[in-house]
Amino acid sequence: MNMRERVNVALKQAMKDKAADRLSTLRLINAAIKDRDIAARVDADSEGVGDSEVLAILGKMSKQRMESVRAYEEGGRVDLAERERAEIAVIEEFLPRQLTQAEIDTAVSDAIAATGATSIRDMGKVMGELKTKYLGQMDFGAVGPMIKARLS
Repeated sequence: MNMRERVNVALKQAMKDKAADRLSTLRLINAAIKDRDIAARVDADSEGVGDSEVLAILGKMSKQRMESVRAYEEGGRVDLAERERAEIAVIEEFLPRQLTQAEIDTAVSDAIAATGATSIRDMGKVMGELKTKYLGQMDFGAVGPMIKARLS
């Protein structure tokens, strides 16, 4: 079952369970996927974006909500922060398991070795290698400085 089908099945189940908060988050996910479909539509026969693109959408949605949680907590709005955390929990159900720090270190080392990277100029190759293998499993914003430190 692909990502799109998993979201739709969860959406239908949330409707049956009358879980309003979960349902609204799943509808947001579905809307984001459909928006990307429309933006990427080249021909009428296109089935839309693939699983890797859906994973990227979900990762972005999760990251946006994390930033909102920080902002709400700084502003003293704990109630809104909790609502965002609940949305994060629903979104993360569809994301693959996040790698541990040790697994990330190993993945970065393997990617550097696989690409033959020797300098900071090769950072793009390493990031490309990691994104093809570990999309949705690590925060590439945090991995970037790690790669940079190893290549300098």
